[in-house]
Amino acid sequence: MDLSRRQVLGGAAAAIGAAVVGAASTAEAQAPRPAAGRTRPANEPFGYCLNTSTIRGNNLDIVGVVTAASKAGFHAVEPWMTELDAYTAKGGTLKDLGKRIADLGLTVENAIAFTSFQDDDEARRAAAMEKMKVEMDKVAQIGGTRIASVPGNARAPISLDNTATYYRAALELGEKMGVHPLLELWGTHPALGPLSHGLHVAAATGRADASLLLDVFHLYKSGSPFGGLKQVNGASLHVMHVNDYPQVADASTLNDSNRIYPGDGVAPYRQILRDLRDSGFRGYLSLELFNKDYWAKSADENLKAGIEKIRATVKAALA
Repeated sequence: MDLSRRQVLGGAAAAIGAAVVGAASTAEAQAPRPAAGRTRPANEPFGYCLNTSTIRGNNLDIVGVVTAASKAGFHAVEPWMTELDAYTAKGGTLKDLGKRIADLGLTVENAIAFTSFQDDDEARRAAAMEKMKVEMDKVAQIGGTRIASVPGNARAPISLDNTATYYRAALELGEKMGVHPLLELWGTHPALGPLSHGLHVAAATGRADASLLLDVFHLYKSGSPFGGLKQVNGASLHVMHVNDYPQVADASTLNDSNRIYPGDGVAPYRQILRDLRDSGFRGYLSLELFNKDYWAKSADENLKAGIEKIRATVKAALA
């Protein structure tokens, strides 16, 4: 996600491995499970999740969105906090929404929030942490267990070590709340843009549950070589945003609206998905698009195309 979208709404490899990933037994215990009744074929080791932005242009409420996701065959959803708030503002309860989602055979693998505690100002950071506590509670009420921890638009540059300290505090809060914050990277963010910076922060927390929220489009925008994914133990990842991008001479000319279906662009998915699989990733590929051309389709048409594209890309990459 680019900074504009957000406004609208170096350690050693061994050290990285130690902090980004826990022991094998811990990883297995925390490994994501597919939703009830939705099995994963042997040649599709990942779960398929819908980030609700993909059909935002259809102006469905959250109940309509999750219904469409289930109909299309997704295993899980990744709603935005604004959608949850809109639902409760109209009289709905989050526990009821959680039951609806579960009854549709879906799980809530993550939630997109925009509260950033990445701030060196102690008062602002404390206020942000309080807000995140409230948001974690909302996620828990719908049966979710993860929430995006975003870089934010800091007023001044923040060191990676300070970022690690603040993320560690969020992990400690999440442990109490039962909702795990995932450290999201934004492609053009000066601190939490490149994959190498995210790995440094995860390692510097000193916690085995530190986990990155990565995005194919953002990895490309940040200039991070996709080979860097080999430095991440896939068992420590839970959600990976998937999308694609067209061939361009200058990546800076692309914005969120240029995201396209996986396999329709030039992202090296054979490399990406093989490296993720071989590193132990068995989490969810979450389709996150903001393409206005796709929004011109019906939600059902868009999601049918989306999941077919993901499945075809996975099968081709892992064949």
